[in-house]
Amino acid sequence: MTTEDRVTDGAPIVAEGDHVSPQEATPERAIFHVPARHNPRLQELVARIDAMTELHQLWRCANVNAVDRAGISDHGPTHVQIVANISLKLLRLLMMGGVEPSIVRDYGLTPQDAEVVVVLGAALHDIGMSIHRHEHETYSLILGAPIARRLLAGLYEEPLLTIMTSETLHAVIAHRSDERTYTIEASSVKVGDALDMTQGRSRIPFEAGAVNIHSLSAAAVERVIIERGETVPINIEVILNNSAGLFQLDELLRPKIASSSIAPYVQVEARIEGEIEKRLLPVYNI
Repeated sequence: MTTEDRVTDGAPIVAEGDHVSPQEATPERAIFHVPARHNPRLQELVARIDAMTELHQLWRCANVNAVDRAGISDHGPTHVQIVANISLKLLRLLMMGGVEPSIVRDYGLTPQDAEVVVVLGAALHDIGMSIHRHEHETYSLILGAPIARRLLAGLYEEPLLTIMTSETLHAVIAHRSDERTYTIEASSVKVGDALDMTQGRSRIPFEAGAVNIHSLSAAAVERVIIERGETVPINIEVILNNSAGLFQLDELLRPKIASSSIAPYVQVEARIEGEIEKRLLPVYNI
């Protein structure tokens, strides 16, 4: 899987002052999808997420604040779709490598329940951007708490409903770089969020005389390949077209891995296209 495997958000933008019908004001939305495999609860959760108009609109509102107003990278429906798929892949690779999900270890629940936490955490992690960029993780927590309970209601009864909601909200708040994650599930979401970095994913325009380092470095990332490692459960290979892409790894990816609880299980390699030598990016569990 690469981070290029994503859906396209083709939602039209309604300019201020345009006179539109209610139908035109509600753009056709992208389908939310992850490979649910043989996990009936995850299948039902994905269907509920896909049907929740409120959540889809929060994703779009988040992107208005992020891209149109703050001038930063995509935090909308496309980003959410990518992060959900990457995060689920990371969790599954960890489990294949013998790493026990925290919800299994601490509450006696199942790996399938861990998948539910990861996907729902990814779906909710950036909705606070609809309020403000600054402290958006906290706003995501506030907005996400009632939404999480609604989406999980009927799939789980108390006290499991409260456990699943709490674990999901931990994944939401802990996706910020400087917040320590306590669980394997939250760490999967955190690192999955950082891995949405392929070329074109930065929507900050180049301006003459004022090239933004984030934009330049994001444009340097050609591909991200996530696969099972030989010595650790997860190997991440980042293909760059120039060394500017190392900024993405050193300043954005490395801190999220280091503050997660899965650092010992992840190896990151960076390779500049056309060069023979690979650079191994060391990560530290602190």
